[in-house]
Order: sequence, then C-alpha cells, then structure tokens
Amino acid sequence: MIAKIGKGENMIGAISYNQLKVIEGNGQVLFSNKLPEKQDGNYTTHYIYRYFEPYLLVNNKTEKPVRHISLNPDPIDKVSDEQFRNMAQQYMQEMGYGNQPFVVFKHTDIERTHIHIVTTCVELNGKKIPDSYDHTRSMEICRKLEQQYNLKPATEKSQLQNDSIFKPVDYTKGDIKSQIASVIRHLPKYYQYQGLGSYNALLSLFNITSFEVKDELNGQPRHGLTYFALNKSREKASNPFKASLFGKEAGLIQLQKYFKQSKVKMKYSPARAVLKNTIESAMYTASNEKGFKKQLLEQGINTLVRRNKEGRIYGITFIDHESRTVWNGSQISKNLSANVFNDRWNAQKVDRQNILHDKNPFAKTPPVNHDQHKEEETQIHEFFDFLDERQPNLENYDYGIIETIAGLLPETHAQDYEELAFAHKMKKKKKRKKKQ
Repeated sequence: MIAKIGKGENMIGAISYNQLKVIEGNGQVLFSNKLPEKQDGNYTTHYIYRYFEPYLLVNNKTEKPVRHISLNPDPIDKVSDEQFRNMAQQYMQEMGYGNQPFVVFKHTDIERTHIHIVTTCVELNGKKIPDSYDHTRSMEICRKLEQQYNLKPATEKSQLQNDSIFKPVDYTKGDIKSQIASVIRHLPKYYQYQGLGSYNALLSLFNITSFEVKDELNGQPRHGLTYFALNKSREKASNPFKASLFGKEAGLIQLQKYFKQSKVKMKYSPARAVLKNTIESAMYTASNEKGFKKQLLEQGINTLVRRNKEGRIYGITFIDHESRTVWNGSQISKNLSANVFNDRWNAQKVDRQNILHDKNPFAKTPPVNHDQHKEEETQIHEFFDFLDERQPNLENYDYGIIETIAGLLPETHAQDYEELAFAHKMKKKKKRKKKQ
C-alpha cells in the first residue's frame, strides 16, 4: 500500500475535490471523526468545512494547515469498506491525528480503489501537530497494515537511490565528460521515460541537456545526440559532447528503443493512477503554481514547466521518484495537460490581482517575470539523498575503492570509473612533473 500526504492551505479545495468524486458517482463518504454523522449521508462541502473552521481560525501562523492523505492498496487487493474504515482509523491514530476531525472518502474512479482522508494539523488549542519524519512514519505504518490485512507489499523503489553515486554536474570543477558519463550511463537502470522531452526533463535535475543533431558527412545523413552541461541559469555551459563518447546506451538509436520499452511498461504501471490522484489533489489544495510544485516535491514528485517567450505553458513534466517514472501531463490524463495548467494558473493570478485591487485600487499590478520559475523548477527532492553536497568531489575521490562502489550499483559499467581513475593518475603525473 502506498500512502501520499499532501500538505496545503486550501481546506475548501481539498473537500471539494473529494465531493466532486461523490457527485460524479465515483466516491462516497465512508465515515468521519469528530463530525456529527448525517442520517441521509448527504455531506456537503459547507457542512464538512464548518467543523474544520474552528481549528483553522485558532492558528494563523501555520502556512499549510490542511492534510490531504491518500491510502492506495495494490489493484489486486480486495479491501472491504469495513477494512478501509479500520485501516484509516489506525493510520490516523498512529500518525497523531486520532483526536482531530477528519473525513474518509472512498474513491472508485480508477481500477485501484483507494481512500482519501481530509484533516488539519492544527489542534483546538492552536498548536500544530508535529510532522517531522512523517514520510518515514507513514511508510512504517503502511508496512504494518499490509501485514495485518494481508495486502500486497508496496515496493519502495526510491530506497535504491541510496546506492547510487552520480550527482549533478558542476561545470566549474572540470572533467565535464566524466561527470556527464556518471549520470547518463546509469539513468536507464533507474528511471523509465517515453521520449526525448521526458529524458531531458530528468537530465535537467543533474544540470545536463541533450540536443538532437541532423547533418551530413561525406554526403551521408547523420542523426544523433550531443550532450551539454548546464549552469544555474539552465544555459549551456560546456562544449558539446557526442553521444558516442558515452557508449551506445547514450545514443539516439538505443534511447529510442528504450522509449518504446518504457511506453509499454508505463502504460500498465499502477503508479500512474496514484500519480494522477496526487497531482489532481494538489491542484485543488494549492492556491498557486509555487504551492503546487512545493506540495508535490514533498511527496517525491518534481514538476518541470516549459514556457515560450510570451510566458505561455506549452509543456509540463512530472518526475515521480517513488516509482522512478517520468511523465508528460497529458500522458497521465487529458485533465493534466499543459493547457489546463496554463489556464488554471493564469486564472489564479487574475483572482489574486483582483483581490489586491479591491484592497488597494491605486496599487500598480507588478509585471510578470517569466524567469522567476527557473530556479523553482530545478529543486531536487530529498529522495535524491545521494546528491549530498557533503560527498567528496571527483578530484579528491579515493579511487582505491572503485570496485566497492561499483558493486553498489546494479548492472553498472566499470568503464566509467576506469576513465576517472585514469584521469586521476594523469593529474598526479602532471603534478609530479611540475614539482620536478
């Protein structure tokens, strides 16, 4: 079972999202805690919100008082309503929300029947319920529930990331070719992506990009890839490197084969449904683009948005580090296409401007700064703990333990580390010559 914990500021949005499922016939209220039960079972957004409102009013310091949690058993698990109720009650109790008001919704809009729980982290005395290490605690509770209810265990693929040694390219440290090689040669072992756009979205987290090249040599057409290092402004910061320098797996032909394989695997991936629900939930509980990205980042999902010169969104990509899959929004759902987000976030901007104008009719509307999104988009989720700045850089690395490190990476190619070791030896020789 997979649990996702959304932290937002929009309680009405969280309730409305679930109520919409109920209205469409794809959901129902299973039970509520500290809310009077309605005999007719007709729970409205207003009715539910009024019992959360006192908790929200006593604390205006907590930036994200809303908790929107989903518990997602495997599609093969057959869970009864009574079991869902008991699981939700136990989960909330062990997470520290047992005395809080919360509502449990059952969703049946996809093959994976699951539940959503809406609550608040603010107590009636105004204190915030501690949420440090809630992801770790949540996973531990899920493992316990899997055993209790004989559910299929979820595979925490993100833990494999701890064994990896590649990290973002730093073009200022030199030896860019080796830095790029340590990333691109191993990404296919960890992630699945269906096209060059998704591939570049993932590469951008490591300060790398690839470009498709079409030209001729001696009258013969050539079609391939070149790779560049990026700086903090997401601009090319190195000379081009031909894909052939990194082995055939980095080349266009092999990548296109991998794209096809990934497309088949991802089509039937259970992660797609969980990701869809998580993104849709964040759309309702976040009041702007920045909040949306931050909420997803907390749940192990990077969001990369592509805009044209006029600022219009023409592409949006989601990198789910838990399932290690990369998706364009439209691949997940038509409701998550670039146009949908463009219209939604523009409307939210207009709403905020109207509110500010009502408060101060003489205030000038600040110009839109399209560059403000660049830094946000390149944040890396904590699941990338192998990208720790405290790790030794390649120049000072202990090459005497190359074999040990290579053993940590399943199916890696020792050639990378041989190249690094050779470069290191050459640097030592140069230093000796200079001393002499």
